[in-house]
Amino acid sequence: MGIIVLLLVLGAGLLVYMFAEAKRNRVVYHDVPLADFPDSFGEIRIFFISDIHRRLVSSKLLDQISGTVDLVIIGGDLAEKGVPMDQIRANLNALKKIGPLYFVWGNNDYEVDYHELDALMLNEGVTILDNRAVKFESEKQEILYLLGVDDMSERRDRLDLAINDCEEPGFRLLVSHNPDIVHKIKAENQISFVLSGHTHGGQIRIFNQGPYEKGGFKKSKNTLLFVSNGYGTTKLPLRLEAKSEANYVTLKKMK
Repeated sequence: MGIIVLLLVLGAGLLVYMFAEAKRNRVVYHDVPLADFPDSFGEIRIFFISDIHRRLVSSKLLDQISGTVDLVIIGGDLAEKGVPMDQIRANLNALKKIGPLYFVWGNNDYEVDYHELDALMLNEGVTILDNRAVKFESEKQEILYLLGVDDMSERRDRLDLAINDCEEPGFRLLVSHNPDIVHKIKAENQISFVLSGHTHGGQIRIFNQGPYEKGGFKKSKNTLLFVSNGYGTTKLPLRLEAKSEANYVTLKKMK
């Protein structure tokens, strides 16, 4: 009987710990030096947050940001079934206080009325990267493109259309909710860096094993990929060995 009680106490304690892990407000900083990054841009500072799902973006998260933010990028799954539009609006308003907002669609975003979600984001001044690219130009006329593709699981992704938006030579940064986009990237696409989420780092890992790899950097054949563990959770509001996070990514020229 005593062993059963002990196991129940340990199990309850583990659930409390996993729930607390899922609610963490953690900003992870990354310096990313790249050989082909245009030197005249100096540094581009990106606040990247993916897989918000049902969470409210907390001031405890945003208060951790030290330094300015040039781009705020939402890497998909801003919403999921049952999340009210008022909560989504509140999250957008919190994020746009720190910098201009850019968004790519994730699979769970299509569980809500996506026409209403699309209208809401446009009304809040969000740039939606749905198979398109946005061009930035430095004072020395060097070009940087921010590309985004629509959700892969819904077969809405058209990397070719986003690439066609890049009319001049320039540095190319791609955002895709699903990291599997790297399998579609060819050398001639000249995409130097990819930001993604979707996997939650496995969300619940046991003895470092999970349904997906932990988030982090991975060199693929034709680009450098970064996968975030994500801010929220899906199905169960629990995490184990895959801490929730948002990311502050600084791109700069490799010296």
